[in-house]
Amino acid sequence: MLFGYDAPRLHAALNDLPPALLPVSVLFDVLGILFKRESLKAAAFWTLLAGVVGTGAAIIAGLVAEDVVEHSEQAHAIMETHETLAFIVLAIFGVLAIWRIVRRGVWKEKEQPVALTAGVIGIAILLYTAMLGGKLTFDHALGVPTARLQAIGAERTGHHHDEDEERAPARPAAGTDTTHAPPGSPDTAKH
Repeated sequence: MLFGYDAPRLHAALNDLPPALLPVSVLFDVLGILFKRESLKAAAFWTLLAGVVGTGAAIIAGLVAEDVVEHSEQAHAIMETHETLAFIVLAIFGVLAIWRIVRRGVWKEKEQPVALTAGVIGIAILLYTAMLGGKLTFDHALGVPTARLQAIGAERTGHHHDEDEERAPARPAAGTDTTHAPPGSPDTAKH
């Protein structure tokens, strides 16, 4: 445990860093080029470095979490793809960071389109990687022990609403026009 986090929770805390920092780094670069502002390019450089470090930390926490979470074979296959793509994202942005360090923080004008294209490709892979992580969390409940899932299932089965909610009619079907129904009418009832 680190700071009160077990491995899955630490990974969950750190995995926000890559999608928060890496796209912003590319955005700062684009804006720095468009507006010819060195301050934006400097912000892009430091955001890129922080994003690469954050990505590495998220990957390490994910590797540790992989060994301790209960999971199915289907979830394991998704986890392996998620892991591979995370390493690809780290490689793309790691190369960009090293390239940038060698260039003392600024790419030459001819290098900018190549670097930005690589950054955009990295962002696309990052977004798909994040989608797989969400699938593991929400569709496969990774990080939630089986005993806890069973308890939650039992709790949901026994869940009842008070009498007022039970008498309320069901929500209207998708696509039903309720704009002309008076407030509080069955057509506008919400759960």
